[in-house]
Amino acid sequence: MTERVDFAARYAQGETPWDSGTPSEELLRNLNAGKLTGKTVLEIGCGTGTNAVELARRGFHVTAADIVDQAIKTARDKARAANVTVDFRVADVMQADLGGPYDILFDRGVYHCLRTENLKRLQAFLTKATHTGSWWLSLAGNAKEDTDPGPPVVTEDEIRSELGTLFDIVELSEFRFASNKAGFRPLGWSILVRRK
Repeated sequence: MTERVDFAARYAQGETPWDSGTPSEELLRNLNAGKLTGKTVLEIGCGTGTNAVELARRGFHVTAADIVDQAIKTARDKARAANVTVDFRVADVMQADLGGPYDILFDRGVYHCLRTENLKRLQAFLTKATHTGSWWLSLAGNAKEDTDPGPPVVTEDEIRSELGTLFDIVELSEFRFASNKAGFRPLGWSILVRRK
C-alpha cells in the first residue's frame, strides 16, 4: 500500500515523469499496424488519460482505470476537451470489478509493478478481463538496463514464464519510454500477447 500512497503523492507534487502528455509511441505503432483488433478496450493504470483519449478518438469503447483520484479528474477533463467518451474509474484493478471481458487490454507500466505485488491475483484479473483472442499490449521496464530512478524491470524469461500459460507472445520488442523529463528515456519491453 505504501507504493500506492506514493503514486498519489507524486501526482500531488507533479513528480510524474511517465506522464509525457503524448500518446505512447508503441501504442500508436501497434494501432497503425492494425495489430489491436476489436471494439472494447480496458486501459489499466491510465494516469491522466492521454492514451485512453487517443483510443476513444479512434472509435474504441474505452474503460480506463487508475488508483489515483487526481489523475482520473485530469483524465476526465481531457476527454471532455477532446469531445470523446471514456469510462474513467478510480479503481484498483487487483480488487475492483471492471466488467469485461475486453477485446484489448493496454498498460504503460502497470504489469511491471503488479507482478511483484501479487502475481497470482494479477493472473486471475487477466483471466477475467480477457477472452480467447483478446489482445494485451503491455509496456514494461526492461531488465537489460538498470535505471535508477526508473521503472521496475522484468526479464524476457520472466515475461515468458508469467504470461505464457494464458497468452501467446506475438511480439516482444525493445523500445524507449517517453517521459516529461529531459533526457530520461528508460529502456522498455513492448509486449504484445494474445489470449489462448
